[in-house]
Amino acid sequence: MPRIQQLPTSVVTQIAAGEVIERPASVLKELLENSIDAGSTHVTVEVEQGGTGLIRVVDDGCGIAPDDLILAFAPHATSKLQTADDLFRVGTFGFRGEALASVGGVAQVTLQSRPPGENCGAEVTCHGGVLSGPRPWNGAPGTRVEVRHLFYTTPVRRKFLRGPGVEMGHVSEVFLRLALSRHVPHLTLRHNGKPVYDVPLSADLFDRVALFFGKEVCDRLYPVEASEGAVTLEGYVADPACDRGGSGLVYLFVNGRWVRDRGLSQALHEAYRGLLMTGRHPVAFLYLDLPPDRVDVNVHPAKAEVRFRDPEAVSRLVLEGVRDRLRAEDLTAQMRGPGAPIRPQPSAARVTTGQTEGRPNVTVPAPPTPKVLPLFPPPDPPVDRPERGRALPSSTLPDVRPTNPRVEDATPRAGKGPEGRGQGGVKAVQMHELYLLVEVPEGILVIDQHALHERLLFERFKDQLRAGKVESQGLLVPETVNLPPAQAALVLEHREALANLGLGVEGFGGGTVLLTGYPAALSKRTPRGILQAVADYLGARERVPDRDQLFNDLLSLMACHAAVRAGDRLTQEEIDALVAQRHLAQDTHHCPHGRPTSLLFTRQNLDRQFRRV
Repeated sequence: MPRIQQLPTSVVTQIAAGEVIERPASVLKELLENSIDAGSTHVTVEVEQGGTGLIRVVDDGCGIAPDDLILAFAPHATSKLQTADDLFRVGTFGFRGEALASVGGVAQVTLQSRPPGENCGAEVTCHGGVLSGPRPWNGAPGTRVEVRHLFYTTPVRRKFLRGPGVEMGHVSEVFLRLALSRHVPHLTLRHNGKPVYDVPLSADLFDRVALFFGKEVCDRLYPVEASEGAVTLEGYVADPACDRGGSGLVYLFVNGRWVRDRGLSQALHEAYRGLLMTGRHPVAFLYLDLPPDRVDVNVHPAKAEVRFRDPEAVSRLVLEGVRDRLRAEDLTAQMRGPGAPIRPQPSAARVTTGQTEGRPNVTVPAPPTPKVLPLFPPPDPPVDRPERGRALPSSTLPDVRPTNPRVEDATPRAGKGPEGRGQGGVKAVQMHELYLLVEVPEGILVIDQHALHERLLFERFKDQLRAGKVESQGLLVPETVNLPPAQAALVLEHREALANLGLGVEGFGGGTVLLTGYPAALSKRTPRGILQAVADYLGARERVPDRDQLFNDLLSLMACHAAVRAGDRLTQEEIDALVAQRHLAQDTHHCPHGRPTSLLFTRQNLDRQFRRV
């Protein structure tokens, strides 16, 4: 058994560097945070070879006294903490006091500083942990740090770095995150002598987002403001049409510090539930501010994670603040040019007071007395899906009563028109047995008949669930359904929840399940098919969802199976009923799975395409 021995200082320093310094971007993060904490008004960053050759950070902050330059490279030496209690009210970016010590152990560092008002400053060097003595330096007030040949003392770690282009991407991301933090100085980034970013001191958050992500993102942002006690939420969230395939455009800040937090991310995605398709992610720039003693920032070596004293309250604020803001908007997709459907909002619509401008609300004129067709058909034997060309029974269309209709939607617009006009004078025709074309004051609205019907049914199912449970149709002879044993166990485990949704199941042994009842709205669909779909859903989950999510997902599944489908030819009466009832439910701009239900072609779009303007 080898004897215990104390490691040399050089080895300790390199181990500590492994926790803090992962790549050139990690070095830049530590140096930039120090410059911002120093009260700088201008910080210049110069990088060569993606940061592996050189990282130079120059600021005009408070500087470091000559007598403290040597101490700045000592492990756990800092001017930002005095006692252990200060850890629970941290108000600065950096505070651990180990950044320069770690960097100096694996690179060649030159530190030059001159406090304002001093006639002369000083400089020191630290090469691989070996410090020089202080020397006079007559530079401008502030601090200048140069880091060259990163990981030259640990060549094995240097081999794990990627190419200069990839490393520069990480450097740019760190720069971006700090530039998006509020109350930051004028920031400049140069790579290999060429300018990359120049972020003025006067640029507000919106201007900074525009600088980094362009007009396409900025034109689809909604300002968010919410508060609960001493906790406030501000920032911007994007229209669902601005979604992304990854979470790269979700920026969360706590007391000005960029963080990763699973609870906040889940709350944000929950706010977008039903507005985004599976696998898509929102775009958001959110800032949480709360008393320092209610958040612990000392839980991660790189300070990238935090711990809240009351995480449920903070997540609830994000969920409700973002969800309420999205519900206040008309999210009907609109076609701009030849591209994908987006929500256009001119850049002049940038708002800081909570008021927004943008495209007018898209409304389908409501008939004075819309004909409401029953949602649930009378009990009858299940029948096959209608053949292409056969009219669907009118009973398959929903009876949706207003839950929170908009005022402008509730205004009757009487109208008379020739054959082919819907009720209230709205022209509506079916195209390709899939889309409904509707004339609206703004132009032409193209509706996906399945997506819209699915949303209306989903809203009605939710109303019934709130009132007790979804109406069920009992089977005279229970139907046996064979499932994989694991799926059968999951179905029986959730039998109570399924009963509330109108789906009656009982165990029969092995992987066989008895289906005793199914939702009445699905009487035109195969009961076995809906149970199989439910079993597939439960089996695909890595973990059992909570009650609300389970009900939401299963209601979405039921609505999808009950809705009219692509290829179902609708009668004019059914078309008119769908169009007339569109304005009576919430969130009819998206189906429960996040697909848009309609797309607006404005008169201006059409005029441009036909070169009338």
